[in-house]
Amino acid sequence: MSDQKIEGGCQCGAVRYAITGEPMLAAICHCTMCRRAHAAPAVAWAMYSQDQVHFSRAVPKSYASSSEAQRGFCAVCGTQIAFTASFLPGLVDIAIGSLDQPDAVQPTLHCWHSEHLAWAEFADALPRHPELPPFS
Repeated sequence: MSDQKIEGGCQCGAVRYAITGEPMLAAICHCTMCRRAHAAPAVAWAMYSQDQVHFSRAVPKSYASSSEAQRGFCAVCGTQIAFTASFLPGLVDIAIGSLDQPDAVQPTLHCWHSEHLAWAEFADALPRHPELPPFS
């Protein structure tokens, strides 16, 4: 694992985090739930092992967006920060937009492209997966 350390947090600064090492995956998600949670046409996520991510100050408040998934957000300003799910044990997705330097992590694929908005097409050559990408 790389010694790279990146930091981020919410809009108001109540939630702060540091991440050590490289993400195992970085993707642009087009699923309906991410769009609604972020009020955006798509969301860029970076996936890490939970032991790579360390929250300081306040930890994100959790919302069960489904029976399988939890979304972490700042209880003060509402910034969406994290996503965990029972089908991704030991992993946490961090919203790339919440990084202090979001250009430090670049998505390598699109997921849930089967739900993308026709008017929100990205002009890139990244692979597009109809749902979750293969993890092998």
